[in-house]
Amino acid sequence: MDAVFGLLLLLGVCHGVETSCDGRQNGAECYGALGGTVLLQLMDDASEVFKYDLKKETTVILHGRRGNILTDLTKSRFSFTPNNGTFRINNLSRDDGGQYSGTAYLNSSGTNPVTRTLQLIIQAPVSSVQLVPECQSQGEMRVSCSSGGGDSPQYSWTLDGKTLTGTQLLSGNSESQNITLKQDVSGQLKCTVRNHISSVPGEKMISTCGFKLVECTLLNGTYISQWLRPSNETLCIKSTTEGKEPDITVTNKPSYNITPSNHTWNTSRGGDLLYIILPIAAGVLVALLVLLAVGVGVVYTQKKKQNKQKEDNDEQELTYAEVKVGQRPGRQLQQSAELEVEYDQVKFSQRPRQPVEPSGDECVYSKVRRGR
Repeated sequence: MDAVFGLLLLLGVCHGVETSCDGRQNGAECYGALGGTVLLQLMDDASEVFKYDLKKETTVILHGRRGNILTDLTKSRFSFTPNNGTFRINNLSRDDGGQYSGTAYLNSSGTNPVTRTLQLIIQAPVSSVQLVPECQSQGEMRVSCSSGGGDSPQYSWTLDGKTLTGTQLLSGNSESQNITLKQDVSGQLKCTVRNHISSVPGEKMISTCGFKLVECTLLNGTYISQWLRPSNETLCIKSTTEGKEPDITVTNKPSYNITPSNHTWNTSRGGDLLYIILPIAAGVLVALLVLLAVGVGVVYTQKKKQNKQKEDNDEQELTYAEVKVGQRPGRQLQQSAELEVEYDQVKFSQRPRQPVEPSGDECVYSKVRRGR
């Protein structure tokens, strides 16, 4: 790389940038800063060269012989120093870019000339660099790096002085303009923007977006593993490793949208809330139905028991034995003779559970027989 581009010197910014390039390497690519100065090393010592010249495209801009400059450069932006062979171009413009060719004749015969070419590229230098961090919906942080100017900028990232690695990045790489950092990454973030004629760094201390990794099972049995803000609580059965009863956290803030000055928040947990509410509502409904069924059963049992007791108390009937009336022996029948009545046993018995209601004050008697 050094052989191709030569020594690159940065002595200032913008119009004060001065670069140098080793044009003794055939086909070299040299870079100059827009508005700055470039030094092209064409040969070691022009005083030993019989004749030489330098052209841009087809236009001769320098001609000399044995250390004597034959081209008038006093009123131009060009200058040449024969004893070290350096050609200087001041106040570079876009038009100064292009292909240059130099030819040197080492002897007076003009044989075996040495010809070399170089390509001069003019670039605008990089100016101020700005880092813009932005928090994303899952707690990751997107950071963009931009500069106020500069042609063909290249980017490089470091965190706390070390190059960013894949374990710290969700997207992008250490040479991207925009990167996305993982949720737990924080520290002194530095982005350097450079091109071939300038290099400008930008730094910013960053912290996490305040998210934490939540791994749990919802009450409906769904397992989740997400980065969430602590204020965005989710109804979870938190996993435990000690055999303890699971903790239950209830949310009443399923979604929010916060936009601070340098960060953008946009988080929505509406879907999780739906999965949470439906199982709870179903459980409450089932419990109410069970309680209603138990209540109806208790009322029905009590009513049946009361009816049975009432039937047992009311449903009885009298049973009369047969009554016989006869005359005692040895007595003569008289018109108003006294009759002797014989009574058998009187028994009470229960009816066989078919309710029969007596009509009025009705009594049932057996036959009365009169004997002689």
